[in-house]
Amino acid sequence: MTTPPPCTTACARPGTAQEILHQVFGYDSFRGHQREAIDHVTSGGDVIVLMPTGGGKSLCYQIPSLLRAGTGVVVSPLIALMEDQVTAVREVGIRAAYLNSSLDMDAQRQVERDFLAGRLELLYVAPERLLTPGCLALLHRGTVALFAIDEAHCVAQWGHDFRPDYLGLSTLAEQWPHVPRIALTATATRATHDEITERLALQRAKHLVSSFDRPNICYRIEPKSAVKDQVATFIRTEHPGDSGIVYALARATTEDVAQHLRSHGTHALAYHAGMDAEARRAVQRRFLAEDAITVVATLAFGMGIDKPDVRYVAHIDLPKSVEGYYQETGRAGRDGEPATAWMAYGLADVVQQRRFIAESAADPLHQRAAQARLDAMLALCETAQCRRVNMLDYFGEHIDPCGHCDTCMSPPAAWDGTVPSQKLLSTVVRLDRERGQRYGAGQIIDILRGHHTPRVAQHRHDTLSTWGIGADLNETEWRAVVRQLLARGDLAIAPGGHGVLVATPASWQVLHGERSVSLRRNLPRRPRLRPATGGSHVDAERSTGPVQVPGSIPARAEDRGGASSSGPTGRGADPAPADMAIFEALRAWRGTLARDRGVPAYVIFHDSTLRALASTKPTTVTEMGRIHGIGEAKCKAYAAQVLAIVAGEEGEPAPS
Repeated sequence: MTTPPPCTTACARPGTAQEILHQVFGYDSFRGHQREAIDHVTSGGDVIVLMPTGGGKSLCYQIPSLLRAGTGVVVSPLIALMEDQVTAVREVGIRAAYLNSSLDMDAQRQVERDFLAGRLELLYVAPERLLTPGCLALLHRGTVALFAIDEAHCVAQWGHDFRPDYLGLSTLAEQWPHVPRIALTATATRATHDEITERLALQRAKHLVSSFDRPNICYRIEPKSAVKDQVATFIRTEHPGDSGIVYALARATTEDVAQHLRSHGTHALAYHAGMDAEARRAVQRRFLAEDAITVVATLAFGMGIDKPDVRYVAHIDLPKSVEGYYQETGRAGRDGEPATAWMAYGLADVVQQRRFIAESAADPLHQRAAQARLDAMLALCETAQCRRVNMLDYFGEHIDPCGHCDTCMSPPAAWDGTVPSQKLLSTVVRLDRERGQRYGAGQIIDILRGHHTPRVAQHRHDTLSTWGIGADLNETEWRAVVRQLLARGDLAIAPGGHGVLVATPASWQVLHGERSVSLRRNLPRRPRLRPATGGSHVDAERSTGPVQVPGSIPARAEDRGGASSSGPTGRGADPAPADMAIFEALRAWRGTLARDRGVPAYVIFHDSTLRALASTKPTTVTEMGRIHGIGEAKCKAYAAQVLAIVAGEEGEPAPS
């Protein structure tokens, strides 16, 4: 890691938040609660910020760190994440460094000297290092402008990314009572929000909660069959040439699926915790730096992913919670361009997750909480209503149907499943009460369909009164009934985690005809795609494949334009066909520069900025500096090369 450029002053930068937004980051306006958060922290107040991924959280502490005297100290949970963050802010001219175990002793001492001399505007530190006596003593010797606690949901002990070291961060309030703190997260239920407030001693903080809606993401869930073929078809037909992430639970599955995708023409790499650290870093570096790479990963491939142009996130196993699912799918479309969150799940996923909970070492209270989170995830999968409405309701946000998820674009047919449900529940109850036997879904379905198997013969299940009464439905249809009854609470999996089905108190209301059961008809289907009708988030047609991106995507006024930590919001209009050559030339130049410098391509310029350059074709440095997302540092560094490419010639640009 190189030493930051010499600092001309240890004091705050001159100017206002608005001026720094434009000069440093190249944006003209703030989005949502950004300005309110920045003003409050700059004036010395504490803030808790809940914004969706790509909503511009980083600016909420970066700009106050420039406006206040001293160094903004950022608590970041992963080495890879803080390294990328430092690379990105240095590109825009911010003096930044990090302290972590990747530095040798000489580099670490240089960072410490830079901090003490006031040469750093931002210092990124992992919580484990921050809480050591040596690091705390170092911070006391320097001047701290603010503390920013990124990924603050890691403090929640029942959350999906719990980090024990986050619990010690309340010491910041005790040791630096007059230094403002800002806690930021992209996902938090009301309970998690309260836990962040309590555990970080932020009871007096201002709470700024933005909408959790990500209108550029199309959410789709379908029944799992041959899942490797399903995900391969999804990528090949809808996202060829795009970057994406495929999440799986098992390490072996990541290797198997990556190989399968490669055999179907997708450039896929596996990533899991069983790989050595250098191999994992190599995969992550390639994913961040190169285009058109799919990573098939366990959840170990998590918070460190800050790539803005991930066009899809696919789940081939059921996530444990809506909160985790939202966080993972939020890694798609950080740049505001259209993206897809695709999932395939089946009954075996439900059984597997129930088993994980039952076999965990957690106490009964934690197990019940995990069960409740899984139930909410099942409800999202099986809903016949708008998926976005269901998901945001989980976070306490209520919206109208989005018109952009699979259930909105291709509403599933509802059917009266009361009688089939009664048949299935009756079989479960009769086996339990009359014979003292409990079975999983497979055996129950065999009985209902009258399917002769060795187990049926062994236990004489063909003598049951419900034998063969469900032959009108096939196995896939019966499994859909089981899944939906589980999601509704009309059926349960017995404690012990072996997938055996048992009745619940609600089962009796169905059996006695006191309540009807409306089920969705789960047939594998593609959503009814509609051509885009405009708007900053939408393409009418993707250049990478024949399938149209679903549209139109509703966008709030605060989501159109403005400042984002990860780049300009919305892809805007594609260059005209005649300008595509300029766009591709700029991409090629950016790719070469990124490889030579060993940085992700998006750190230099986002695709949306390259599109704007190709469309507007600036001829001077001044004109280039007016383009959204190009601040003074980037304009100074790249104007000569960019303007020459735009002009279609080599040499220096025209003077401004």
